Amino acid sequence: MEVKLGETIELKAPKGSSCFLVQNLYLSCDPYMRGRMRDFHDSYLPPFVPGQRIEGFGLARVIDSDDVNYKPGDIVSGIIGWEEYSLLRSSDSLQLRKIQLDEDIPLSYHLGLLGMAGFTAYAGFYEICCPKKGDSVFVSAASGAVGQLVGQLAKLHGCYVVGSAGSKQKVDLLKQKHGFDEAFNYKEEADLDAALKRYFPEGINIYFDNVGGSMLDAALLNMKVRGRIALCGMVSLQSLSSSSQGINNLYNVIPKRVRLEGFLQSDYLHIFPQFLEHVKGYYKEGKIVYIEDMSEGIELAPAALVGLFSGKNIGKQVVRVAN
Repeated sequence: MEVKLGETIELKAPKGSSCFLVQNLYLSCDPYMRGRMRDFHDSYLPPFVPGQRIEGFGLARVIDSDDVNYKPGDIVSGIIGWEEYSLLRSSDSLQLRKIQLDEDIPLSYHLGLLGMAGFTAYAGFYEICCPKKGDSVFVSAASGAVGQLVGQLAKLHGCYVVGSAGSKQKVDLLKQKHGFDEAFNYKEEADLDAALKRYFPEGINIYFDNVGGSMLDAALLNMKVRGRIALCGMVSLQSLSSSSQGINNLYNVIPKRVRLEGFLQSDYLHIFPQFLEHVKGYYKEGKIVYIEDMSEGIELAPAALVGLFSGKNIGKQVVRVAN
């Protein structure tokens, strides 16, 4: 990735274009973006084009508009360019939403807690995992943008919750800030199967999987009968281009009647208003704590994105482009 200086532009939306011009404020760094950096067209989003600017979820302020639905000063969230200004045309594919400012909630939280990451946690936990009070829940990458909310929602639902993360600092955060019952550093575990048996001696009802790979394989050995696995991400698979390690323990799904399901948050947008109402309420009541990792300046965006795959971020990774 490289930072390029673009052409000089007039800060106006062309008349008759039905477009609106925005100044980009915050960019979201998300693991799914790695999947767009390859020549693979059989996915839910097309690949990035080499040499052109990339795009992702972000927050922006409308500067000028030729669209009657957007006026200067509006704050919008949706898919924007990784650039200082973007010319947008309203369409469903951009998932554009106007943001109502709330002095009790930081604006950047509309990319994490109240944005795509938070909604992924909410939809995945309630729609895919079908939780019951008393369930035993395991969350991998538990201190990340999605995992930290999954664990807290599970606790609010009356579940026993254990998370895995990649450092002592993250493990401490899970137990002390996010209220997980237990947490462990997977890098210190020589045998992941043994680690899960230590924390779940009677097995796992729900595994919310953000990493895939060897952690998924170990979880498959520890699921209870009729357990549910939400396949949310595969962040452990840094290289999607080469052949990756396969799953060895899939047979256990049959005798245990385990359900594995992959999902996209965009399949559940009809419950987004319900999500906003519930999670905003939990946050304002102090029942949810959300942590984000802020990088300052668009020139730091590439390093911030790459850092997701080595666990450098603590919480939701965001880049501030402008105030």
